[in-house]
Amino acid sequence: MTQITSETAREFFKDDAPSVGYNRLWFNMMRVHRNLYPQIAKALKAHGLADPIWYEILLHIHRGGPTGKLMSQIETELYLPQYALSRHVARLEKAGFVRREFIADGRRKQVLFLTGQGIGLHDEVWTTYHNAMQDALSERLSEDEAYLMARLLIKALPMPWEQNPAQTGETAD
Repeated sequence: MTQITSETAREFFKDDAPSVGYNRLWFNMMRVHRNLYPQIAKALKAHGLADPIWYEILLHIHRGGPTGKLMSQIETELYLPQYALSRHVARLEKAGFVRREFIADGRRKQVLFLTGQGIGLHDEVWTTYHNAMQDALSERLSEDEAYLMARLLIKALPMPWEQNPAQTGETAD
């Protein structure tokens, strides 16, 4: 595969203003998502996961161990808005994979736990998920390119403490 550098990328697009690169990044991230999401989602549905985010939610709840995982922590760690996480958790609960408990402070805080049906599901699904990602990307990107893109995309994410300074006790002055 041809080595792509920032210089060769600029030459490829021939944009007058270098700042157009941010627009190109956004639109192409969205196109990649729309292109790959359906085939990866289809592979996971065979295991009863209606959405790929369910895998990540289950994994984060698993990592919480026997004490469970606060829903607000999952929101922060997965960069998922509260309304979307609530919707997914309700569906995971209906599917029998998770249960939730409310902390007695006005039902605002919820702790999530895996049910017997949900325990180990992420391990069972991982091979399918892994293979779907490999099938979707390995013919298009080298392993080095995949690592580079992953690193650059992580760089574009705000750190969790940047999303909600109140959680760290920091305030914006």
